[in-house]
Amino acid sequence: MLQAILFDLDGTLADTAPDLGWTTNALLREEGLDEQPLSHLRPFTSQGVRGLLRAGFGIEPEHPDYERLSQRFLDLYETRLCADTRLFDGVPELLDRLEAMRLSWGVVTNKRRRFTEPLVARLGLSPRSPCIVSGDTTAQTKPSPLPLLHACALLGCAPERTLYVGDDQRDIIAGQAAGCLTVAVSWGYLGDIGPISAWGADRIIDHPSELIALLATLTTPG
Repeated sequence: MLQAILFDLDGTLADTAPDLGWTTNALLREEGLDEQPLSHLRPFTSQGVRGLLRAGFGIEPEHPDYERLSQRFLDLYETRLCADTRLFDGVPELLDRLEAMRLSWGVVTNKRRRFTEPLVARLGLSPRSPCIVSGDTTAQTKPSPLPLLHACALLGCAPERTLYVGDDQRDIIAGQAAGCLTVAVSWGYLGDIGPISAWGADRIIDHPSELIALLATLTTPG
């Protein structure tokens, strides 16, 4: 039987793309470059600064300007952390249902603690879960399984009885490496590394309500 469910944050629980897209365009303006439409930036949101700098500026971490631009990006984002970010439709009802079922849940994200803690507080999530694991909580970030194993330890649950839900292939890789069941969500950002059907997740869902139905089968004895 399932003991707990863990969620990625950006693109899974919360739509952070509007604020991260604003940040990317603010940086582009500062650098004298043209802004990019949110539809272009959105798929890269779950990849954080690295993905958005690649989408907006066409650079990778090896570029000589990368460190300067990434630090400025983070400073700008801190001023716009939760202006237009919202939980996805159906997520509040999903979390209510988990709590009614007495299922433990938590957040495992690659977003740094500097941003994770104030964001989940403003979204009303942190008072509801004892498990918020950020990108700098453990020595490695996803796709390493370490953050998920740490989350399981915090919740006192077995990885094989834990479900991890995410919108990026590295979420599925991390979940599988930790020994968790995995669910990929099609409403998220999905990245640019191949179709969601090729990630190898145990299940793909299109709306949070589908997860409620899945949980009913995973928490029923026999």
